[in-house]
Amino acid sequence: MRPRGPAAPWLMLGAALLFSMMAVCVKWASTQYSAGELVFYRSLVGALYVVALARVRGTSLRTAVPGMHFWRCASGVISLTLWFYAIGGLPLATAVTLNYMSSVWMALFLIGGTVLLGAARVDGRLVAAVLTGFAGVAFVLRPTFEQQQLWHGLAGLVSGLIAAMAYLQVTALGRAGEPELRIVFYFSLGGLVIGGLWMALQGVHGHSLRGVSLLLAIGLLATTAQVMMTRAYRIGRTLTNAALQYLGIVFSFIFGVLLFDDAVTWMALAGMTLIVIAGLVATLLRSRQQPDNPDTRSPPHPT
Repeated sequence: MRPRGPAAPWLMLGAALLFSMMAVCVKWASTQYSAGELVFYRSLVGALYVVALARVRGTSLRTAVPGMHFWRCASGVISLTLWFYAIGGLPLATAVTLNYMSSVWMALFLIGGTVLLGAARVDGRLVAAVLTGFAGVAFVLRPTFEQQQLWHGLAGLVSGLIAAMAYLQVTALGRAGEPELRIVFYFSLGGLVIGGLWMALQGVHGHSLRGVSLLLAIGLLATTAQVMMTRAYRIGRTLTNAALQYLGIVFSFIFGVLLFDDAVTWMALAGMTLIVIAGLVATLLRSRQQPDNPDTRSPPHPT
């Protein structure tokens, strides 16, 4: 068993901050690039980053389970594209919060599986967590209806749903013995393919020094955060990591107010609070039902 040390909380805190900074860069870059272009360039930087890191660590990127990576890439990249689209049209903290609904969706999947398997009783606490999460969504999405941002709001919500599916696949890859760098590498390749197809169909926007700088920052911030988060879940405690991960919402809220003049409403704050509570409760209940080992502690933020 790998030792648990103080490094894991700091890794998770740093990952949450870097993901929030990435979201800031995505919002700025969305005025110049489409969501598909952002996914492509983020994936290009990420793939080069991981190849270099794998060479330094001596990690092979060859896989024996390409089919598993295919499905993980498909769900993860679709979730990422929808999330980038949502960030471009919503207040920053709202878009980030909707993507963090993945833990609540995971709880809903667990309830559905319990019912389908004919279990005698569904955990009422898990049901309450799911209902609390969706009550939070109703609060968070209410302003989007008033500001004609419905499609962006729905995209953010669906991104969290598909991210939960990707989480299941990341967990399966961990159990198959795939190291985090290999998982991140094939995810980046999937982003290159899907982003490239988007660009071929929709066209490509021109570059500027500001645009290239933002694209580079998005790729570096996202990949560094992803590696840090995966490592934190490998060596740390699930609930502690989940709690610190939700600081990403706090960071995004602060950045949104300071950099984009996002409005501060009691309804949005209440919704974010409910979603965080629901996500933490759902994570706690799931962690009690699963062994807490390195093969099952994959990060619930697979993008």
